[in-house]
Amino acid sequence: MLYSIVGLIVDTVAVLLGGIMLLRFWMQAVRVRPPYSLGHFMYQLSDWLVQPLRKLIPGRGGYDWASLIGTYLVALAAMAIELALMMGLNIQMLLVLSLVRVLQWAVYGFMGLLLIEVIFSWVNPQAPLAPVVRALNEPLMRPLRRIIPPLGGIDLSPLVAFILLQIALRLIGAILLPLA
Repeated sequence: MLYSIVGLIVDTVAVLLGGIMLLRFWMQAVRVRPPYSLGHFMYQLSDWLVQPLRKLIPGRGGYDWASLIGTYLVALAAMAIELALMMGLNIQMLLVLSLVRVLQWAVYGFMGLLLIEVIFSWVNPQAPLAPVVRALNEPLMRPLRRIIPPLGGIDLSPLVAFILLQIALRLIGAILLPLA
């Protein structure tokens, strides 16, 4: 029981910190400036890890590689703790499962952003965060919107994106988990 409680705490902290660093990476990749309060929150929670990494791994090509590597390190630490609690450390399993976890966080992050965009479109399309969320989703949605036109004024591309993201989650597990 204690192991599951510790695992829950470790997983929750890792998901929050890893998600923030993935969001930080993606915002820079798509060149979206976060609103002040969100940016301040993200930087305060992640600078302790990203800033030292940035000295070792500078950004190249417009990408914040330090945030992405930091995300992997958070997943690696969380997975090491969880594996140590469950069955002991296996380095190959640790490395593969950490990669799987980062990829899952990224896919779940896209799903969350899509859900937020859909809710904004229904409730308040003029919300202050709506353009930011729309810009973060645009690289994923643009190709789908070209292929799938709105039917009767309803954009079905978010539904197709959700299905594709669900397929991606299953493929991540099917391809990478046997390597562990």
